[in-house]
Order: sequence, then C-alpha cells, then structure tokens
Amino acid sequence: MANTLRKEVLLLYKNLLFLGREYPKGADYFRARLKCAFIKNKDVTDPSEIKTLVNRGEFVIKELEALYFLRKYRAMKKRYYEDGQ
Repeated sequence: MANTLRKEVLLLYKNLLFLGREYPKGADYFRARLKCAFIKNKDVTDPSEIKTLVNRGEFVIKELEALYFLRKYRAMKKRYYEDGQ
C-alpha cells in the first residue's frame, strides 16, 4: 500500500516539476516553492491524508495547464487581433 502511494507522490512531483518549467515567475521560483510544499508534508503517514494531498496536487496540475493554455490563447489572439478586440 505504501509503495503505491510513494509512486503516486513521486509521479506527482515529477509532473509538477515538468510543468513548472514554463511558470511565469520562472522555473527556479516554482521549483523552490514545490520543494517547500513537499518537505512540509514529508511526515504525513496516514494513507487517506496522503491521497488528499495527491488530489490537491492533481488539482494544481490542472490549474497550471489552464494557465498555460490561457497564455497561449492570449498570444495567438494578439497575433491576429492587434486592435484589442
């Protein structure tokens, strides 16, 4: 049981690191905040609480993806509509 949760947490960390490369404030800022968040919760041993934290991390992944898609949409819109429509 603990081994599968460990794999989930490691996969979550890797996915967040990958997504953090394009963070608007910089990859170093994102990496530092991510590391602090994971270190803060390193002593959690309850499986249900770990699953809750993993779900929160997955929510953050979805929010980051939405942020990146919005940024790409705005860039495309600027290219085609220069008068601010």
